[in-house]
Amino acid sequence: MRVFVTGGTGFIGSNLVRLLLKQGYTVRALVRPTSKLDNLDSLDVEIVTGDLNDENLGQKMQGCQVLFHVAAHYSLWQADREAVYRTNVLGTRNVLAAARQAGIERTVYTSSVAAIGVGKDGIAVDETHQSPVEKLVGHYKKSKYFAEQEAFKAYRAGQDLVIVNPSTPIGAWDIKPTPTGEIILRFLQRKMPFYVDTGLNLIDVEDVAWGHLLALEKGQSGDRYILGNQNLTLKAILDHLAEITNLKAPQNSLPHFVPYTFAWIDELILGSLGKKPSVSLDGVKMARQKMYYDATKAVRELGLPQSPIKPALQKAVAWFNGNSHFDQKKVR
Repeated sequence: MRVFVTGGTGFIGSNLVRLLLKQGYTVRALVRPTSKLDNLDSLDVEIVTGDLNDENLGQKMQGCQVLFHVAAHYSLWQADREAVYRTNVLGTRNVLAAARQAGIERTVYTSSVAAIGVGKDGIAVDETHQSPVEKLVGHYKKSKYFAEQEAFKAYRAGQDLVIVNPSTPIGAWDIKPTPTGEIILRFLQRKMPFYVDTGLNLIDVEDVAWGHLLALEKGQSGDRYILGNQNLTLKAILDHLAEITNLKAPQNSLPHFVPYTFAWIDELILGSLGKKPSVSLDGVKMARQKMYYDATKAVRELGLPQSPIKPALQKAVAWFNGNSHFDQKKVR
């Protein structure tokens, strides 16, 4: 079976491509002209160049039976909001229309738990939860909500489509890196003297890749499935990293107003003067909430693997340490 993958050069996408190839699928990957192809090097993948909003995207999907729409623009910077909506919402609308035009038989759309929102007081939520869109923090989360609405519209119009909502994947090939990968990298570079009181749902990125394939094989059309595993505080994650690396974990937490004040100055004032900001306001606002999720539905209906988190962190550490993309002088 020939599958068409968007976002194959990214973290989740490249892990998915590797799994698909191992399982005997033929993969055609859409990449932008400016995309770095490091994550696809030496893989037997057919590369087509283009953009999610290309008018001729349906032609590039011809001959494929399955679509994995993984691509998204992840940014928490206020300055990127137009690009976020253009890629995540309009791009998803165009990709799904192209799939219909190309006769794609089944689509797996990669949404995010960001589209679902969070529970009150750190309560883990499942697929039945939906925070009001005005309560979703930042343009990225809102864009994923509206993109998911495009997927539901396509399903109601007759497309065979399953939605998956990854939580916080960790592991190898986090080339950008993701915000969680950035936490791991900063820990390795001894740049985390403090932490904030927040929490995340972690899952091995290889389990996320399996979740996509299992959604293709077993998912109920029109349903969404949280691809998650273990809820952990940031302090617990840093303690795991300390055990793995023998580096000291930060012992003191910062009250949320400290990073908020820094982000406000960094992004809104210095950023407007041309300085590249390092801390986003939306990222700090998100950290005020514990982002905990319940993946029972995906485990029960799809057979989503629940690999232990510590080995996944070990794989992430090993990958960052072995990757020349990062500053090896500061990484242990």
